[in-house]
Amino acid sequence: MAILPENISFSRKALPIIAVIGLIIAVFFIWSNLPDRELAEPEETPLTASGELADSPRVAGAGVVEPSSEIIDIGTALSGLVTDLRVAPGDFVDVGEPLFVVDQRAARARLSEANAAIAEAKAAIAEAKTALDTAQQQLDLYAAIEDPAAVSRTEVIRAEGSAASAASRLQLSQARLAAAQAAAGSARTELERLTVRAPIAGEILAVNIRPGEFVSTMGGNSEPFIRMGETRPLHIRIDIDEDEATRVAQGQPAIVSPRGAAGQSFEATFVRAEPLVVPKRSLTNSAAERVDVRVLQMIFALPAEAREVFRVGQQVDAFIPAVEAKE
Repeated sequence: MAILPENISFSRKALPIIAVIGLIIAVFFIWSNLPDRELAEPEETPLTASGELADSPRVAGAGVVEPSSEIIDIGTALSGLVTDLRVAPGDFVDVGEPLFVVDQRAARARLSEANAAIAEAKAAIAEAKTALDTAQQQLDLYAAIEDPAAVSRTEVIRAEGSAASAASRLQLSQARLAAAQAAAGSARTELERLTVRAPIAGEILAVNIRPGEFVSTMGGNSEPFIRMGETRPLHIRIDIDEDEATRVAQGQPAIVSPRGAAGQSFEATFVRAEPLVVPKRSLTNSAAERVDVRVLQMIFALPAEAREVFRVGQQVDAFIPAVEAKE
């Protein structure tokens, strides 16, 4: 049985109908997948220059907020269990202030053993000195006798042997005392190293350990135990593309604003320009952004009132005055 009647031509009648149906379906899919072209307010307001920079040469850059000391990752010199955590994020600490303590029981036991050995060595020294003094007095007494026949040679030899033995015991006890004192000093040093202290005065930015956790000197790919830095003042590290670096006016202040909040702008004071040009890391996610360039990093200090707006690690946009091109 034929699918189509004999009087209907597939190529002349059915094929055009199928083509028209396919075209209609294609138009429908194209129309339904068109992008939404309605105008809407942007979620983030781009940074715009204001004041004197609005009508003057300028260079735009992106950066990140960091402590003036840069971020310091705190580790531990010795492995062990955390027995005491002294700080929390947001705390301000002075230089040398304890941050956390690693289990000290083994070190304290070694210190007690060393102190006991010190006491034992001192007692042995006292005993050896007494024996040496006694033997020396005996020898002096024998030497004071004018008649050699009054004392046998055996007694003299025995006294000399006692003096030599006491002197040897004294030297050995003194050596044991020095070794015990060195062991005690080593134990005290280890105790001190088990208390991790702040290397600078600054703010605790992150704490990634808890009491009872094991900390290791190996580190690996784990997060730093504690992160801290001096946040008074805060600095901003701004990346300037290398092709714009020669246009930047060195030493001039910059206008900076948090990413997406152009209305909150501050004047940041120039601190320094890094001497090393590095690969770009701070990205703006702009479609026209080049990520395969190297950048000049410039450091600016934020004013004190900006601490309420900016946080460490926050991305910022910046405008820096540029040198006018020569004719």
